[in-house]
Amino acid sequence: MPDAIVINGINDMRRAVLTLVGAAALAGGNAPAIASDKSWDHASTVVRDILVAVSLGAPVVQGDWNGALQSAGSMGAAKLITVGLKESFPEMRPDGSNDKSFPSGHTSISFAAAASLQNRYGWKVGIPAQLAAAFVGVARVKADKHHWYDVLAGAAIGEATGFLITNRRNDQVQVFPWGGSKGGGVTIAMRF
Repeated sequence: MPDAIVINGINDMRRAVLTLVGAAALAGGNAPAIASDKSWDHASTVVRDILVAVSLGAPVVQGDWNGALQSAGSMGAAKLITVGLKESFPEMRPDGSNDKSFPSGHTSISFAAAASLQNRYGWKVGIPAQLAAAFVGVARVKADKHHWYDVLAGAAIGEATGFLITNRRNDQVQVFPWGGSKGGGVTIAMRF
């Protein structure tokens, strides 16, 4: 019976991510030629936020606390790297609003979330999430917030952190970090 729950959970997650891709298409508008920079900016933020919510929420709903922790770690690492590069290499945005163009933070977080989902739950969940992350990158360029190379660098950062920090879910092995006022550690439980 637990296998059926996991399979249903993955199918539900796949449906949620496919809905996300549909929302991304609608958020960007059906007529990109008349979409404004502001609408592209808004759409990229909405889809990024949905990806983050799915990447953190899907593991929590399934009771996969390690997956949620790994996903948060992937996105946190992507954010830290992105902010560090923005501070180290200031570059004016295409719209001239500030000098924080390189690399794209929206894109790095989106790809970290997508890579975490793909690495943790497989391609059936990962491919729709990756498409949604790609939409975020395209929307950031369309919104005139980033150059194409800002988005490419953000995607590389997100993919790297997502795949390096997140590992495939294995119900046979569980890792539990713990901590207290006098120390901490990691407990590993295995079923044979």
